[in-house]
Amino acid sequence: MKKLTIDEMHRLSAEEFRKAEKLPLVVVLDNVRSQHNVGAVFRTADAFRLKEVVLCGICCCPPNQEIHKTALGAEDTVSWRYYKNTLDAVHALQEEGYTVYAVEQAHQSRTLEMVASDLPDKVAIVLGHEVFGVQQEVVDASDGCIEIPQYGTKHSLNVSVTAGIVIYTLAQCLLPR
Repeated sequence: MKKLTIDEMHRLSAEEFRKAEKLPLVVVLDNVRSQHNVGAVFRTADAFRLKEVVLCGICCCPPNQEIHKTALGAEDTVSWRYYKNTLDAVHALQEEGYTVYAVEQAHQSRTLEMVASDLPDKVAIVLGHEVFGVQQEVVDASDGCIEIPQYGTKHSLNVSVTAGIVIYTLAQCLLPR
């Protein structure tokens, strides 16, 4: 089996990407401190052609060399905006018609599979700080919480790994069939 070349993959150009229809899925990063995690989220957002990435609080914004190391240019194709306060971003998205889910372990959280089986038309997911998670006030303002079931001794996943799992799962439900 021979690996595909870049030409054989028929990827969109940056200009084609900007013009292409996007999935109605937004990722909100709530005080994610690692620039590499921010870059990885941009790269995953590009892979699934998401609507945008919203950076909040202490998140670093493009242009940034450390973000670029993991984003590999996706920070230039994926739309993004910045809010100093994550709560303001959540309220703005809700006003735009998005159902906002914090990805967090919480009372009454729903598993990723449960949410994916009954997905609204426009979805935003909030991913939190690497140590502290999503701020409680943001959890309170969200329309619900998504939890990824885990079966080992650790109680959390890296934020960029979590983003990949959640984005992939939700994208499968949002992609046209």
